[in-house]
Amino acid sequence: MPLSNSAAPRKRWTQSSFTKEELIACGHGLLFGPGNAQLPTDNMLMVDRISHISTTGGTHGKGEIIAELDIHPGLWFFNCHFRGDPVMPGCLGLDAMWQLIGFYLGWKGNPGKGRALGAGEIKFTGQVLPEARLVEYRIDLKRVIERKLVMGIADGTMAVDGRVIYTAQDLRVGLFTRVGEILS
Repeated sequence: MPLSNSAAPRKRWTQSSFTKEELIACGHGLLFGPGNAQLPTDNMLMVDRISHISTTGGTHGKGEIIAELDIHPGLWFFNCHFRGDPVMPGCLGLDAMWQLIGFYLGWKGNPGKGRALGAGEIKFTGQVLPEARLVEYRIDLKRVIERKLVMGIADGTMAVDGRVIYTAQDLRVGLFTRVGEILS
C-alpha cells in the first residue's frame, strides 16, 4: 500500500499547464522536491506539455489532465520498434497515462515517489505511425485518496491526430514515501 508518512502539508499547485522544460525539471526532482513525484527523464518522458490540469472537471468531476506528445519520424522508438515497420509501442502510451496520474498526485501536494499499481481494461484500436503529428492524452480522475494511502484511480484515452486509439479503465498510481513500502 502506498503510505504517506509526512505530517507536514506540501505545496498545492495552482498552475494549470506545464511546458516541456517544466516537465523535464520534474524529472530531475526540481518541481515537487527531492523524494517526491518525478516524471521519467530523456526518452521515457512520453509527454511534451500538459495543456490543462485541474482538480475539477473530467468525466467524473474529480479532476482531469490533458497532455500532448509531438510525433515525428525521428523519435527513438521508430528506429527499433519495428525495423521496416515503425510503430510507437503501445506500452509507452499506457505508461504516459500512469506518468500523468503520478504527476497529478504530486501537483496536488502529496509526498512520495510514484509507482504504477495496475489497470483494469485496456484497449488498443489503432497505432501511432511516423507520419502522425500529435498524440493527446486525456486523464479523467475517478477517485483520489489522500490519507495514509495516497492513490489516484483514473480512466484515460490516447488519441492520435484527433482519433482515440487507446482506452484504459481504472488506471492506478500510488505515491510511496519509504522505499521499503513500494509494492510490498
